[in-house]
Amino acid sequence: MQSTPEPASAHASSPAQLPGGDREIETLAEFDEVAARGSLAGVRVQGIDLTERTRALRSCDAKGAVFLGCLMEEGAADAMRSAGALVFPPVPGLPFDPYRGLLYTPDELFAGLAEGGYDATPDARAYTWFQETKADGDIFSSMLRAIHDDAISDALDELLVGARVVGVMGGHAMARGTDAYEGAARLGRSLARAGFVVATGGGPGAMEAANLGAYASVFRDEMLDEALELLSKAPSFTPSITEWARAAFDVRERWPDGGASVGIPTWFYGHEPPNAFATHLAKYFANATREDGLLARSNAGVVFLPGAAGTVQEIFDAATPNYYESRGEPAPMILVNRTHWTQTLPAWPLLQALAQGRSMEPTIALVEGVDEVPAALASLPPGGPSSPPGESSSPSGV
Repeated sequence: MQSTPEPASAHASSPAQLPGGDREIETLAEFDEVAARGSLAGVRVQGIDLTERTRALRSCDAKGAVFLGCLMEEGAADAMRSAGALVFPPVPGLPFDPYRGLLYTPDELFAGLAEGGYDATPDARAYTWFQETKADGDIFSSMLRAIHDDAISDALDELLVGARVVGVMGGHAMARGTDAYEGAARLGRSLARAGFVVATGGGPGAMEAANLGAYASVFRDEMLDEALELLSKAPSFTPSITEWARAAFDVRERWPDGGASVGIPTWFYGHEPPNAFATHLAKYFANATREDGLLARSNAGVVFLPGAAGTVQEIFDAATPNYYESRGEPAPMILVNRTHWTQTLPAWPLLQALAQGRSMEPTIALVEGVDEVPAALASLPPGGPSSPPGESSSPSGV
């Protein structure tokens, strides 16, 4: 979360910190580590159940601390306020935590799928809440969405520290069991094995395929072939999200602990469920924040698979900061499938015209198939200031 202005009393104590200078406490283990030193001064504690930590809370200096959505015994919350802390209590009745400190996992968003189907899951319930409140004009609802999305952005930035991220964009309608889906999965696998973090829009179709490939990157090659065969029995999230998602979890159960990747979906397109192969899901309410954030964090380049209006929009959302160099050195952009991007939806000629004579000109490429992407990516000037794959890694283990 962004820092909250501290009361004057906060300056009476030095801020407590975790190793590395972090002031945000997002797990119970981190809380115990800091509280054992006797000071919570100046820290921000996000979305943790502290009902069993009343003694620790009362024994710590809490000047300038901020508690965001933490469950506490009533007396403990009062004691924290008296000690100079700000306490923002949990909001009752919400199907999500606006103050969460970590990204979602597929297991979290799809909890209850096996027993009650997709409609019983937290993901579906959050979408229902969004549908009910997005146009009601209630400032409280819009504030909760904004707080949630800011917390997600903060968690995503923390996860990707030092990582080299390649975004893979493509349409949600790409069906399991098709050659295109298999190609997107092979692409995700090759990028992950090359040391990149694969990031997608986190939904079905091409997005799921690329996350599946990253998930498969730690297994023998035959695993991906077998997984593709199993998934083909539920080719699309329509007509049944439940059956589509169950097929993915069957694959995960057969091959647990797959390779890590990131999905960045949105409840704005809530009819498109998140996929179960992105191990870290940064799900937003605001689609504009989600799309810009996905492209901005793809510091090692973006691959555009065949898609429709959404993918065309993403091409030029990525091209604009490259054109103006508003994010520093332009990041590589690779469009896949010549016929699609020169005839069906001729975005490539326009991208070429925009790039001509500018620093982004040598950073764009058009290739025929996904197997050409790794070589094309290696041949283009690298984008962004981050270190190459292998030199630095996220503390979260992406």
